[in-house]
Amino acid sequence: MAYVMMDVESDGPIPGDYSMICFGAVLVQEGLQQSFYGRLKPISERWLPEALAISGFSRAETLTFDDPKTVMQAFARWIADHVPGRALFVSDNNGFDFAFINWYFWHFTGSNPFGHSSTNLGSLYKGLVKDTFQNFKHLRETAHTHHPVDDAKGNAEALLAMKAMGLKIAL
Repeated sequence: MAYVMMDVESDGPIPGDYSMICFGAVLVQEGLQQSFYGRLKPISERWLPEALAISGFSRAETLTFDDPKTVMQAFARWIADHVPGRALFVSDNNGFDFAFINWYFWHFTGSNPFGHSSTNLGSLYKGLVKDTFQNFKHLRETAHTHHPVDDAKGNAEALLAMKAMGLKIAL
């Protein structure tokens, strides 16, 4: 089993009605050498300018992105090729990120290699330090840029730092 740190950017709050614009994945292991980046053409005519602005892309740019089915199939192959055993989904905002990844996997490939669950990075840190008012973000080394691979990498660095602090995880 292995942790895959995820980050999603979208043009709205929910999958199906709105679109996942891009996502990044980083295999959590020493060196953080394995990553995946996908840019997906919108699946809906609906989009919120303020949500899309976070990604840094214009609507016109997103319309030139790759076919979502092709991207999700490639991501499933990347997981199969790079993740030993079960792939565990973890992210900073797992409620949001997992909703999009799960919907897109089921809609475009018929299955989700992550299964039906995800892990929240912030909750792991709060449990590790036994304080629900604490935040892990100071453990990132890579700047949070809203490019999903950068953000996933920074969060993966934070998870590795938590492991060094005593969090028992299998890597």
